[in-house]
Amino acid sequence: MMTSKTLTPSDWDSIHLVVFDVDGTLYRQRQLRLRMARDMLLYALFKRDINVIAVLATYRGIRERLGDEEAIEFERVLIAETAAATDNSPDTVRSIVAEWVERRPLPYLAGCRYPGLPRLFAGLRRRGKSIGILSDYPAEAKLRALGLTADHIVYAGDDGIGVLKPHPRGLESMIAMAGVNVETTVVIGDRPDRDGLVALRAGARVLIRSSRRIEGWQTFARFDDPLFAPFLTSCS
Repeated sequence: MMTSKTLTPSDWDSIHLVVFDVDGTLYRQRQLRLRMARDMLLYALFKRDINVIAVLATYRGIRERLGDEEAIEFERVLIAETAAATDNSPDTVRSIVAEWVERRPLPYLAGCRYPGLPRLFAGLRRRGKSIGILSDYPAEAKLRALGLTADHIVYAGDDGIGVLKPHPRGLESMIAMAGVNVETTVVIGDRPDRDGLVALRAGARVLIRSSRRIEGWQTFARFDDPLFAPFLTSCS
């Protein structure tokens, strides 16, 4: 059951750091995955090679498990296990992930971005809030593709982090980096089991983007939700 305090529009004055997840939170992840699945299928048919599909499916499954296990130095373990399971070299796995997870999706991201985000980000800055990005995947190139900027970016694979959500190390590092208190931090994500738990374990508030209600969690469906009203007014 959720223990994080419910956030209301009047509570925003006490919030100094707003931390966003990326995948599934800033853009429609299903829409992107459908486009990437099409591209991978065409690539496999043209090359007559399903190795890319096999590697990425295995990589994602192992990555989820390592998140559940809160494995330390997860990237090294992830690459090694994926390579062994698919009979590829670690360098081949790294190359496939760099191309298909980090580079090829970038041109599609702007078209998958949720409506209202530039306006919300501008409103947060206008009201003096710091914006953080906390992601289990490298996020800087994605943010540029989405046309968004942040004050602080923490990736699970950064030096000194090395562990996926819901371990709170990444969030705690960002809070220290921003020079704020956990009580003045809110995390906005799409997965209760990752974004929700990382916030609760650090002691921050949490909002879950979802088109349906999720028992035990405070949810919102759109970035023009009345919850964000203080940031959506035009500049005077």
